[in-house]
Amino acid sequence: MPLSEHEQRLLDQIEQALYAEDPKWANTVRISDPRSHYKRRLVKATVGFALGVVIMMVGVVLSGAALIPLGVGGFVVMLAACLWGLSSWKRMNGFGDSAAPAPGQAAPPGRQARRSNRGTFMERMEERWRRRHDER
Repeated sequence: MPLSEHEQRLLDQIEQALYAEDPKWANTVRISDPRSHYKRRLVKATVGFALGVVIMMVGVVLSGAALIPLGVGGFVVMLAACLWGLSSWKRMNGFGDSAAPAPGQAAPPGRQARRSNRGTFMERMEERWRRRHDER
């Protein structure tokens, strides 16, 4: 449903005020492709993994009982960064249940068929309401 001229002007004014108030945040939000956010997360996860390797190696190479937990901590950092990066990579490429298909990609056939058969949440609720009303 298209916006009226008045609504469009109000929306433009709100957008201009947002850009004036916080241009960095507005620019981040303006990016329409969510894959760019996942790419940033993937880069951060890679840096975290490298940092974990360094921490683990420091804990392993240097002698002393006090540095063993440092090596274990480095391994935990590596593991967490790897899981975070894998999660971002899966969502960026459209794998996984919680991610929407990437632009230009079709939804998996089963998911698309189920959605079209069930309808939206509100349509299902309205249908249930009608059935209950008809039963009485």
